[in-house]
Amino acid sequence: MESEQELSKVRRLVLDVLKPHQPTILDLAVKLGDLDGVEGTDVVLNEIDNKVENIKITLQGPHINFDEVAAVVQESGGSIHSIDKVSTGRELIEEANTPQDITARWMR
Repeated sequence: MESEQELSKVRRLVLDVLKPHQPTILDLAVKLGDLDGVEGTDVVLNEIDNKVENIKITLQGPHINFDEVAAVVQESGGSIHSIDKVSTGRELIEEANTPQDITARWMR
């Protein structure tokens, strides 16, 4: 039987981040991907203006340390606006669709 601590490890993390143009999203993705416990990194540029970029960072791995991720973002001049998704547990599950989700998509 696995311990409670084993079940609470963060395995997927999705962040909304505001960052300056430098470092590039490529450089930031590599730094995040090099962290212990991170097996995959995806960074998407959502919006750009004269001074900053709004990006979505998705990390996946067996044990993601949020404090280490936040430190890399901050050292890169960025700030985490929100934690948009967190997945924990022995295995990753996908979000289940509900009738409210269908209505929300229709209204967009």
